[in-house]
Amino acid sequence: MDNNFNPGNGGPQFGQGGNGQGGNGRGFTMGPGNMPDIGKILKLAAAVLVCIIIASAVLGCFYRVNEQQNAVVTQFGKVVRTDTAGLYFKLPFIQRVSLVDMTTHGTGIGYYVQDGQNISDSSDSIMITSDFNLLDIDFYLEYKVNDPVAYLYYSEEPEEILRNIALASIRGTVVNYTVDEAMTTGKSQIQAKVKELIANELAEQNIGMQIVNITVQDSEPPTEEIIQAFKSVETAKQGTDTAKNNALQYRNQMIPSAEAEADRIIQVAEAQKSARIAEAEGQVSRFEAMYEEYKKHPLITRKRMFYESMEELLPDLKVIITDNSTQTMLPLDSFTQTMSETAAGVGASAPSVSGSSTPSPKVSGTTGESGAD
Repeated sequence: MDNNFNPGNGGPQFGQGGNGQGGNGRGFTMGPGNMPDIGKILKLAAAVLVCIIIASAVLGCFYRVNEQQNAVVTQFGKVVRTDTAGLYFKLPFIQRVSLVDMTTHGTGIGYYVQDGQNISDSSDSIMITSDFNLLDIDFYLEYKVNDPVAYLYYSEEPEEILRNIALASIRGTVVNYTVDEAMTTGKSQIQAKVKELIANELAEQNIGMQIVNITVQDSEPPTEEIIQAFKSVETAKQGTDTAKNNALQYRNQMIPSAEAEADRIIQVAEAQKSARIAEAEGQVSRFEAMYEEYKKHPLITRKRMFYESMEELLPDLKVIITDNSTQTMLPLDSFTQTMSETAAGVGASAPSVSGSSTPSPKVSGTTGESGAD
């Protein structure tokens, strides 16, 4: 291809030929009469641009807000109104509209979700308890925007502020409970206290957000060894509760029988008490009557009392008869027994020895003193 410029022909010539002459090939020749109209082109471009601007302005004058959103309209940086669901008009290029989602959102504290699985975040989940134990505890926080203007313009990162408030409230609450309480019976109390603290702090900070709910997802010791130890402790606690329940059941069974036995003993004691009192009163009456007789006949009363006492004492005593000169003492019971046996034998043989000159046995004694011990 050869590009030739021939000023003699009145203008540039662009051609193609094998011998270098423009007349032998095809070409395009631009002369003064063939120059395009630059003004028309510029006018056409300006008209298209104006149409585009007008269309954009018209389309930008209207905006729609759905039921889950609120719209904040600003003019030169100043909030002029807040719109709820519906179709609205705004001044183009002057007013700006910011849409805010007003639905409830949720986030995990102490864990994050990755590929559909909850991954523990130890930097936020490990906390210390009142008994100086470590606890891995996770929470799920639900919140929503209650003031779109404050949410957009009163803070740069309201979600991050909310997260920090929640972490501070959780740590300040868990530290007041033991590890056992935080894992078992104290969960509901911790949730209620944390929710109250977060709500109060959000109201004070005024970042346009409010807490809906917060729940304990999981609470366990931070390591597997400690988890096994806590499981053993829980098993021991369950055993303790079982033993206590069995003891209470046994107590409930034994108390009625024990109370019945106590009542029986009390009744027996009362009966013995009444009997002893009656006996004592009878003895007192007998003594008083005896004393009255003694005052009338002292000597006779003393002898009678002596004989009555001997009647009570002698049958149970071993009586021995002796005198001052006798060295061998004879028991009275054996002696009288021998006499009784001899008399019985003599009585049995009396018919066969009738008329015998054998004298009958006698018990003779001296006229000395006799004593009874």
